[in-house]
Amino acid sequence: MAKEVTNRKENYSQWYNDLVVKADLAEQSAVRGCMVIKPYGYAIWEKMQSILDGMFKATGVQNAYFPLFIPKSFFSREAEHVAGFAKECAVVTHHRLMNDPDGRGVIVDPDAKLEEELIVRPTSETIIWSVYKNWVKSWRDLPILCNQWCNVVRWEMRTRPFLRTSEFLWQEGHTAHATAEEAEAKANEMVKIYADFARNVMAMPVIVGHKSPNERFAGALDTLTIEAMMQDGKALQAGTSHFLGQNFAKSFDVQFANAEGKLEYVWATSWGVSTRLMGALIMAHGDDNGLVLPPALAPIQVVMVPIYKTEEERLKLISVFETVKKELEAAGHSVKIDGRDTLRPGFKFAEWELKGVPVRLAMGPRDLEEGTVEVARRDTLTKENMPVEGIASKVDALLDTIQQNIYDKALAGRDTLIRKCDSWEEFKTEIQKGGFLLCHWDGTTETEQAIKDETKATIRCIPIDSVVCEEEGKCIYSGKPSHRRVVFAISY
Repeated sequence: MAKEVTNRKENYSQWYNDLVVKADLAEQSAVRGCMVIKPYGYAIWEKMQSILDGMFKATGVQNAYFPLFIPKSFFSREAEHVAGFAKECAVVTHHRLMNDPDGRGVIVDPDAKLEEELIVRPTSETIIWSVYKNWVKSWRDLPILCNQWCNVVRWEMRTRPFLRTSEFLWQEGHTAHATAEEAEAKANEMVKIYADFARNVMAMPVIVGHKSPNERFAGALDTLTIEAMMQDGKALQAGTSHFLGQNFAKSFDVQFANAEGKLEYVWATSWGVSTRLMGALIMAHGDDNGLVLPPALAPIQVVMVPIYKTEEERLKLISVFETVKKELEAAGHSVKIDGRDTLRPGFKFAEWELKGVPVRLAMGPRDLEEGTVEVARRDTLTKENMPVEGIASKVDALLDTIQQNIYDKALAGRDTLIRKCDSWEEFKTEIQKGGFLLCHWDGTTETEQAIKDETKATIRCIPIDSVVCEEEGKCIYSGKPSHRRVVFAISY
């Protein structure tokens, strides 16, 4: 069958690429490193966006929009920030094309050079803080809690759909506060929202923690992260929240008069997740038959396939399914009746399995006579005949069961890939097997970099939940004293 995908054990990378394309999520574009997100894939992203947007707004965050183009001079104002993004920036130098007088086609008009070059946003701290300077005058103007949904460009040399592309979609929150305590509390609040979303919506277990100094966001004083483990044993950074201190406020002279009338610099946070979550969703749950979507994010939660030979049978089956569909939709579920008469039922079953639809109902003439319907679960690939009467309420409950089961399975799989490691020789062997290694580290950037150089492993986070790491020990690399373990892994 044309829809077959590569076996995960044979070639995990090819399996991933197969699912992206064959499940109609995305395809390559004419621009290297960029992708076209197809309607089915975008429907999943829209669900992510909608749910997260509601979670943000529940904390007082409002949406805004800021320019795509950033004056080059803005980047030079925050040295660490520009150093962190310099190699990834796309730069606009001219504003007009012209026909080549020598007949070589269209060329850049040399007379249309910009007075100041523009950076296509890789992230928006600089342009936003240049605007916040106009918005903030006194303590009464704070806090500012803004988020924007947009695209960004980071010119990647090695790309992979959803996981790493030159252009991607994301949200970036940028908040301004009167005190450091307020800003740090906001950064912590937002990483907890990301963890809640990952666990309860994506059904994906994550470890929450602080990034090491080497791994922090460029320009941040502290970066909080949610780290997920994929089925191949590689880690994936799924979302980050940054305490920026006063760095950007000082760079753009954003000050406010406090209650006593004294000028102070504003305290800042930024936080974001991107379409990388789509890649996480595929790799955390997919199997050799295709996607496995948690009901909370499935564009189609229930698909119904009538099996018939005559037009009379088709009409009777569709009538029953329409009734069930209305009941399920009334309960808030998305339902599709696959009435295509050009495809065999077996092909439809395989297609919806590939696309990860959580529940499939199938009914033929005999089922109609007996008042039953076949209920197939995508998460377990099991089938069961149930009475048609009351099936909507049973499917409603089943979707909750499937959501929890997908999480439980991912959690069990993740936990088998977490282990402690206490020596350098053991580490070099174990890290190649994949997973999260809990190891002592002496806290120095030199040791962290040496471990990365020798093994490609990085400190994914200094955990604050999910794993207990507070204990005395010795650094696996230097042998120096350590007061806690940190999480190492090889990552995407």
